[in-house]
Amino acid sequence: MKTELIKELLTSAPDGRTVTVQGWVRTKRDSKNLVFIQVNDGSCFANIQLTFDRNNPSKNANPQNIEKELSRISTGASVRATGPIIESPASGQAVEVTLETLEVLGECNPDEYPLQKNKMSMEYLRENAHLRARTNTFGAVYRVRSQMAFAVHSFFQERDFQYINAPEITCSDCEGAGEMFQVTTLSLEKIAEMGVKAGQGGMKIEDAAKIVNYSKDFFGKKASLTVSGQLEAETLATALSRVYTFGPTFRAENSNTPRHLAEFWMIEPEMAFYDLEDDMDLQEEFVKYLLNWALTKCRADLEFFDKRIQPGLIAQLEHVVKSKFERISYTDAIKELEKVADKAKFEFKPYWGCDIATEHERYLTEQIFKKPVMVYNYPKEIKSFYMKQNEDGKTVKAVDVLVPGIGELNGGSEREENYDKLMAEIKRRGMDESVYDWYMDLRKFGSVPHSGFGMGFERLIRYVTGMENIRDVIPYPRAPKLADF
Repeated sequence: MKTELIKELLTSAPDGRTVTVQGWVRTKRDSKNLVFIQVNDGSCFANIQLTFDRNNPSKNANPQNIEKELSRISTGASVRATGPIIESPASGQAVEVTLETLEVLGECNPDEYPLQKNKMSMEYLRENAHLRARTNTFGAVYRVRSQMAFAVHSFFQERDFQYINAPEITCSDCEGAGEMFQVTTLSLEKIAEMGVKAGQGGMKIEDAAKIVNYSKDFFGKKASLTVSGQLEAETLATALSRVYTFGPTFRAENSNTPRHLAEFWMIEPEMAFYDLEDDMDLQEEFVKYLLNWALTKCRADLEFFDKRIQPGLIAQLEHVVKSKFERISYTDAIKELEKVADKAKFEFKPYWGCDIATEHERYLTEQIFKKPVMVYNYPKEIKSFYMKQNEDGKTVKAVDVLVPGIGELNGGSEREENYDKLMAEIKRRGMDESVYDWYMDLRKFGSVPHSGFGMGFERLIRYVTGMENIRDVIPYPRAPKLADF
């Protein structure tokens, strides 16, 4: 049965027409003669109120049937109701529905229902992730997530980017960090048994590893879940000019912090004929576009986050949208941080060559410049192999976008398009050259300057909603020792 969403009903004229409401009961209040039921269907933050007057029921109502169904209702129950939509005398709501029919579609035992009226911790709700979308907080999170995904596609489609799908199973490590989840059909038990026998026979552990025969594996070679779709995106950018990927990525990083997930979504555009300045311009435009989208399309949900989760959230997002992003070299940023190191009492001392920590990023944006900052030209030793080296031989054309509140939001670089230079870097880092043969072909056949960047989608959602833990902005988080549901 097709019905209007509560979001639509709440903006309808109170013209007395009969409407159908379907959703889940948030509260039921029975005050002798009057019954008030708050129903939500997830389409918006607000509930719609159903009312029943025992002394003056609607002329088309069946009071006995309504009373029977009312006795079955508790928080969490699903209902279908019909009645005229009228102007509400209560403050805070424009319309309400006078009950004519009421049907309980699914009862909910109040003694067993995990979502109680008392305040529940985020940790408790994570343990009940299959139900937490019914709370105000997580209903708002997932609506914002949906809108922001649409905003990502809108931004790139408006600028003639082609949407591509990078593989989730790969044999190359984009970041070169080795933190990848292996994909195999080989029997780990048999491999372990062979390893034990080899060890008993006097074989060294490092030699025992060589007994794994990947030619018998599903793909015929060692394969893993992807950490990034960037390398594949580069291949298509050198044919289609502007492309972007938007999909899941995986990092086997044993990190139990509020900022890390093992499975997360990445937004990764790649642009042929773009240098670092072009890349930086696009990143600033992208961030402002997304935040402005959230401020206009998700206003009611953001007002909830501003009130209950992070006071001042809306003002912070509006400030970023209105600001001209500061651009400063890594070298100069380190100098600024070194000047205030004693005063700021950093946990990690800043020095040239260090990877700028979150506390440094936030100090730059919140204390020194008081606005978003783009730090560029990082030391090559702390960045990935594919980044274009500057003439100084020490730095690469990389950039990180830092925003007040969380620090780094996204980052990118100009890619090295010269075959000899890129091959030299691969060799210097001791990487397996054979794995990157296909990637190196881009530098052999019509190579062009090109750039790109990446943004973790969950990091964006965390920033837009003010949620403290990144595990609370994805429906089912994956982290060390956490793969529930």
